[in-house]
Amino acid sequence: MNSSGTQNPETELIDLARGLGAAQKLIQSQDFSAAIAALQLLLKSKPDEPEALYMSAVCLRYTKQYDAALTSLSHLKSVHPEHGRAHQEEGYNQRALGNTHKALKAFDRACFYNPALEASYRARIDIHNQHSERARALHVQEQLKQLLALPKPLIAVVDLISMGKLLRAEELCRAFLKKIPHHVEAMRLLADIGMRLGILEDSELLLHSASLLAPDNIPIHIDYIQVLRKRQQHLAAQEQASKLLEREPSNPQFQSIYAVQCMQSGQFDEALATFDELLKILPNDPVTLTSQGHALKTKGESTSAITSYQQAIASYPRHGEAYFSLANLKTYRFSDEEIQQMLVLQQDDNLSFMERVHLCFALGKAFEDNKDIEQSFDFYEQGNQLKKSQSRYDALQITKELELQREYVTENLLSEKRDFGNASPDPIFIVGMPRSGSTLIEQILSSHSQVDGTLELPNVLSLSQRLRRHAVNGTTPGYPQVLESLSQKELSQFGEEFIEDTRSHRQGAPLFIDKMPNNFRHIGLIKLMLPRAKVIDARRNPLDCCFSGFKQLFAEGQEFSYSLADIGQYYRDYVRLMDHWGKVLPGFVLRVNNEEVIADLEREVRRLLEFCGLPFEQACLNFHKTQRNVRTPSSEQVRRPVNSSGVGQWRKYSAFLGPLKQSLGAELAALSQIGEAPRKTQQPEH
Repeated sequence: MNSSGTQNPETELIDLARGLGAAQKLIQSQDFSAAIAALQLLLKSKPDEPEALYMSAVCLRYTKQYDAALTSLSHLKSVHPEHGRAHQEEGYNQRALGNTHKALKAFDRACFYNPALEASYRARIDIHNQHSERARALHVQEQLKQLLALPKPLIAVVDLISMGKLLRAEELCRAFLKKIPHHVEAMRLLADIGMRLGILEDSELLLHSASLLAPDNIPIHIDYIQVLRKRQQHLAAQEQASKLLEREPSNPQFQSIYAVQCMQSGQFDEALATFDELLKILPNDPVTLTSQGHALKTKGESTSAITSYQQAIASYPRHGEAYFSLANLKTYRFSDEEIQQMLVLQQDDNLSFMERVHLCFALGKAFEDNKDIEQSFDFYEQGNQLKKSQSRYDALQITKELELQREYVTENLLSEKRDFGNASPDPIFIVGMPRSGSTLIEQILSSHSQVDGTLELPNVLSLSQRLRRHAVNGTTPGYPQVLESLSQKELSQFGEEFIEDTRSHRQGAPLFIDKMPNNFRHIGLIKLMLPRAKVIDARRNPLDCCFSGFKQLFAEGQEFSYSLADIGQYYRDYVRLMDHWGKVLPGFVLRVNNEEVIADLEREVRRLLEFCGLPFEQACLNFHKTQRNVRTPSSEQVRRPVNSSGVGQWRKYSAFLGPLKQSLGAELAALSQIGEAPRKTQQPEH
């Protein structure tokens, strides 16, 4: 017990493991009634514990309490929708009750969520044969054959990946590859684990090697395209997608991969043409219609995008992504009928994890538009809790990492190396928090004839990861400590690599924008390798900014946004680090407050252009008329004239934002009350 009388987390985990272990022994001795009693006791204190719910369902089935078992499984699926063994266990229970059709559906889902469940494949084959569905039975038989062809350690790896036990899966896979170094499926599985853990560079290397060893292995090539896409190596990904399509031009899967990669590469007309061809082969395919909607939205054709999303829902009413995509337009209002459809879907315990997440965020927006703030917040919170349940984000670890920047990237270090790096003046970095108004700043600047808007480029973040493993005299200092040891040649090379690697995203203008918000963590590195770059800090009212992030479902990479406390701490850490950069790099960063842009657009536009060394152009004031592809959640908002509709949105939810206010701290929370963000007058560096 700690001083407050509650157990610390480590003790709780030990007690949980002991309780589950004791129940497992009772199950092995077939004392199911005692096991049920022990598990029910454990579930009183931890009602959502997945293993306890699963084991309880198994015991209830063995004691022929099928309805009670299904109730336990329903609870388990509500908190872990993709628990493969839960769906398998549901199949056993439904079959025992004589519900063969429901059993088959459950076994289908079990194999989808966990491709290592041999028993579910066999159950599906048996049911298909009972119903004289020979072709379907043979199809499943072929899937089982492929599974059983894998070495047993790799079947275990597939099982562990499906259960989310990635570190154990990695350990087992690496041990296998030490014995058989060039086993391509083991290489693919290890790369899959790496992608899930965010270790993209290593995953790319593995998949590239595997693709050379097995040029006809389609799953490896598909995964290789995926990792190239995640690393924003779009030209390489496009080349691989084109090669795949050349193999079988009429293959719908290859057409879809190619079209999606065309979108990622900015070739939206080609993507839309390919989607049209694909829909001739697969009319009303919901995934294709949704992807088509994304392409149309990015191009600014919101009316057509809405039609595509609505057609996807009409084709597959459970398609949560299409509902969320409508909400994510920010301008769409759901009808009462659509809201009711989503509420009914929410009650289905067989929704996939992301279907449920998407519906939660869509319903949050729907009830916000209807001014039912309590219901709206409840759904936003549910969606975030689901996402956080699968996240490894550690707020304290991030705080420590940002403290290292302040500790090691000092005024002395930056002064000593001030003449290092590549002298290119081309990049403009827009940094800050998500939902801070950075897309508006990007739209203003990219409306200038001398500036290209690009993407949220991953290059600086990738370099920081490389530097964590960078060796100096046989040791690995880590990042940012390693910055002290980098030579002029190395820093100049890093800057040159950045300019060359980002060239494919440019359209020929002298300057270009990198709008990766999390680059604020690496401004010292940017200064050292690109001393003539410009950095703009997009700042917004703390509570508006943080709550807007909380109610936005990001595609990836913003895991701090799944908790009000986490996002408040991240904002506080961000402000503290930006204050540090202001002290050690005076004039290198221009702070732009969203509220001030709204209040006096021309003044702030002129200030931005002066900082970037650009002459004034009227197009920057008429930014909403600029025709360009915008990929962020703010795409529809920046296609309208500047307005104050987003200012003070947090106030409606004030009663629910206690954890956020507490995490931000009194000073930042007070700034929100008067609608101001902290800013000191700064002059551009000359």
